[in-house]
Amino acid sequence: MRKSSTTLRLIFVQLCCVLAALLIADAPQRAQAFGFGRGFGGPMMAQPMGPSPWLRRLPPRRGGPGNGQVPGPVPGPVVGRGMPGPGPEPGPHRPPIVGGGGAIGGGIIGGAIGGGAAGAAGAPSGGGNNGGAAAQNNPPYIPDEIVVSFAAGTPPQAITQFAARNNLSQIETQNFPLIGNSLYRWRIGGGRSVGSIVTALGSDNIVATVQPNYIFSLQDDAANTAPVAQGDPGQYVLAELQVAPAQQLAIGKNILVAVIDSEIDAAHPDLGGTIVKSFDALPGAPPPHVHGTSIAGAIASHGKLLGIAPGAEILAVHAFDGAAGEATANSFAIYKGVQWAADNNARIINMSFAGPSDPMLARLLAAAYAKGIVLIAAAGNGGPQSEPLYPAADPDVIAVTATDDKEHVFAMANRGRYIAVAAPGVDILSLAPGGAYQLSSGTSIAAAHVSGIAAMLLERNPSLRPSDIRSTLIATARQIGPPTPDSDFGAGLANAFRAVTWLDRTPPAAAAQARQ
Repeated sequence: MRKSSTTLRLIFVQLCCVLAALLIADAPQRAQAFGFGRGFGGPMMAQPMGPSPWLRRLPPRRGGPGNGQVPGPVPGPVVGRGMPGPGPEPGPHRPPIVGGGGAIGGGIIGGAIGGGAAGAAGAPSGGGNNGGAAAQNNPPYIPDEIVVSFAAGTPPQAITQFAARNNLSQIETQNFPLIGNSLYRWRIGGGRSVGSIVTALGSDNIVATVQPNYIFSLQDDAANTAPVAQGDPGQYVLAELQVAPAQQLAIGKNILVAVIDSEIDAAHPDLGGTIVKSFDALPGAPPPHVHGTSIAGAIASHGKLLGIAPGAEILAVHAFDGAAGEATANSFAIYKGVQWAADNNARIINMSFAGPSDPMLARLLAAAYAKGIVLIAAAGNGGPQSEPLYPAADPDVIAVTATDDKEHVFAMANRGRYIAVAAPGVDILSLAPGGAYQLSSGTSIAAAHVSGIAAMLLERNPSLRPSDIRSTLIATARQIGPPTPDSDFGAGLANAFRAVTWLDRTPPAAAAQARQ
């Protein structure tokens, strides 16, 4: 009898072990289904699942040849043996919610629809996509450039020797106070691939970080010129967002909005006095560009067309060059634009562009967010099957999708939980260079409309933090689709009047106290 009892106990213990092993193995899948990190209970729990910018080494990813792509491994960022200098690190990232930011899934790579990246700032492009959905293992980047930061205290002589040793030519360097470090842009000699040099430099003792110089694309569809009369009723965006009553309360007066984009036509009659300062992140003096001009107008025009926040002031950052529908920028130009915007006290940064996950850009945006700057970006025009695009999928950024006049989502808009709200972005009457007007479509101009609402909110209450702006936009959005975590519209269609009046509400606790 005792022997039989012992045998039963052994069988019971073995069954318990098997059940425990099955539960542990299944935990990561169950955790990810609820928006947690890579491993249930691991270091990434309750954090977005995008790639960490400070991984020791990322495995090489394969990208197919063709379309100007660089064959072979597509490089990811590498952290070298040197430690980065002092400066703010990205703050705590929140688990993804509806409209809460943060990408679901692995590292997000890819460009924008509309012909793909065809070069940045006159440099040849590499790793570009051919439009359509973003390819996770095909990030667009300049094929003979890298961006490097060095360990704190590295002397100039050591950097000179480093360049000679690795056959690198310095293109430019700049100090970035937002992150407390200098970044160096290098051209690779000897015909070596970006992947091989990134991997090799990761083991150098003085290298803190090394990554490709990625390419980002503006998120507009092809624009069509259109005649516009004074107060044209075709500006359906004003009614959709209830702009007229909102502008009785706020117009974004004196709120500085940085627009990182292509060259803006500051001489357009609808923008008179709106562009208060400009910065060229790229060399040369290009002519005004259709995209930058339309984005600035959507925010702050005050002529034949009316922007959402006509009292706002624009800080114009020229970071994108190229023909309409094909303008691109490289990482370094965008870094400089973000830093300049912060240096010039921007309250909002509008980023109507999209591209791959860029760890150094994420670090700069986290520092800007901590500084109180509201970050707003186009969700992307990669289509329903696209992976999330950046910077919109960054957890510190408010991602905006586009709708049409029937409140249907823009056909080529990205989908995903990282989208915060929607705004009109199909067949939008907008400004064009030379005093002209056009029809624009895309998540780019939708993001600009939400930047205008944010400017209104900041005029109404200048002490609002970025998290306050996000929560107000989400709380006051009008649902136009099923209220699910996977809604194509985020929290719904943004509403300027509801958002501005939301700030005047009496909190429940204060109301109860007043009645006593």
